[in-house]
Amino acid sequence: MRTLIATLTSAALAATAVVAVGAAPTVAAAPESAAGKGHYVEVNGLRSYYEVHGHGRGTPLVLVHGAFSATGTSFGALLLQLAKGRKVISVELQGHGHTADVDRPLTLQDMADDTAALLRAIGVPKADVFGYSMGAGVALSLALRHPGQVRKLVLASVAYTLDGMHPGMVESMAKLKPEHLVGSPYHEEYLRIAPRPQDFPRLVEKVKNYLTAFPVITPAQLRAVTAPVLLIAGDSDIIRLAHTVELFSLFGGGVNGDVAGLPKSRLAVLPGTRHTTVTAQPALLFPLVPDFLDAA
Repeated sequence: MRTLIATLTSAALAATAVVAVGAAPTVAAAPESAAGKGHYVEVNGLRSYYEVHGHGRGTPLVLVHGAFSATGTSFGALLLQLAKGRKVISVELQGHGHTADVDRPLTLQDMADDTAALLRAIGVPKADVFGYSMGAGVALSLALRHPGQVRKLVLASVAYTLDGMHPGMVESMAKLKPEHLVGSPYHEEYLRIAPRPQDFPRLVEKVKNYLTAFPVITPAQLRAVTAPVLLIAGDSDIIRLAHTVELFSLFGGGVNGDVAGLPKSRLAVLPGTRHTTVTAQPALLFPLVPDFLDAA
């Protein structure tokens, strides 16, 4: 929905912090020796890349990265711990990471449908889904469009409307240029793993344009989500805290638990945390995420 590097202008800094942007720039990818095995599957005209980490008999956990990012820069700090005792499947979306772009715009709806098709193709009928930033929008869209495929949702730094972000974020995105990200962890990761490294400027333009196709999601649709949701936000995120609290209420939260009982959904606000460090803090996220996923 939404200083990263010294070369970013102040306008580009605001733009790359938008909900469209997804990675913690200080996080390195998991060591190669610990990396899961990568695979490709053809879905919806896309040669879609995914990795499998860990193993377990329970519900698999699907990771959906942020924009400009891939598995390493979005989840490198968390992946090995998340994969302890469970199977983790990290997907890489259209035009991101190891997945080459195709001739269509980036939309949350298409990326959600791609993820649903990928899971069906690899024999995963239902999964828990952990999305970050743009990936959280994809995960939410997956639950709305394919509810039978989602057991639980972890949504980190998500907005369901563009006004859920702080003022100026959407407007500043239009000022982002590919050269502003040259030398950043996003760009370095892309050059290292993308099938067509020369497509980076195309990715930047598509991410900028994706906000113009942001879907209309109504409160009634959110109230109808049956999957339990763990909402995660930084206390200095690009998402307004009031918006996150509103989302929590729409998912059944914000009640007097001593009277009404605990809701099925949960809210976690990480202290001292901006958007780009939400998934870079395993000490804060563990045991929050595993406890939520393992709860009856």
